[in-house]
Amino acid sequence: MKLLEDRILKDGNVLGENILKVDSFLTHQVDFELIREIGKVFAEKFKDTGITKVVTIEASGIAPALYAAEALDVPMIFAKKAKNITMNEGILTAEVYSFTKQVTSTVSIASKFLTPEDKVLIVDDFLANGQAAKGLIQIIEEAGAHVEAVGIVIEKSFQDGRALLEEAGYPVVSLARLDRFENGQVVFKEADI
Repeated sequence: MKLLEDRILKDGNVLGENILKVDSFLTHQVDFELIREIGKVFAEKFKDTGITKVVTIEASGIAPALYAAEALDVPMIFAKKAKNITMNEGILTAEVYSFTKQVTSTVSIASKFLTPEDKVLIVDDFLANGQAAKGLIQIIEEAGAHVEAVGIVIEKSFQDGRALLEEAGYPVVSLARLDRFENGQVVFKEADI
């Protein structure tokens, strides 16, 4: 997605060998016009697949997942990283390791929001080692629902997340694929869309 790649080149900051900071438009402050376009691109790609739910993990995946769900006209569900007192029955959980935060979190979704009839599109902001998507897949399948695909805004293709998911049989569709960082700059690989 050229619009996204251009924005990464303009406003993204490479930190070290494998971190891209995009907090000015995606992971902290949200550029709703760009993220709305991202949602429309995902919706166009999956419009004929019968998606019934879009699922993400809090927090940075919520904005692109919400716009994708809006464009598909289906509900969006986000896995919570902290359990609250109102989540007291029928909770599905998975352990998820965050590459960026270097912590493991227990994420959860109330089972009443997923059924065996659901065809799910997972949408997330980044794909690095695939652990967030893997945790969401575990929860979705425990509910008996079907994972149609994993939609990623920015993929770090130099890490093994895509291979992990595809080897397990899950299609991955990324809008921007980072091939490598070279002299503090992003070098892209051809994106899926």
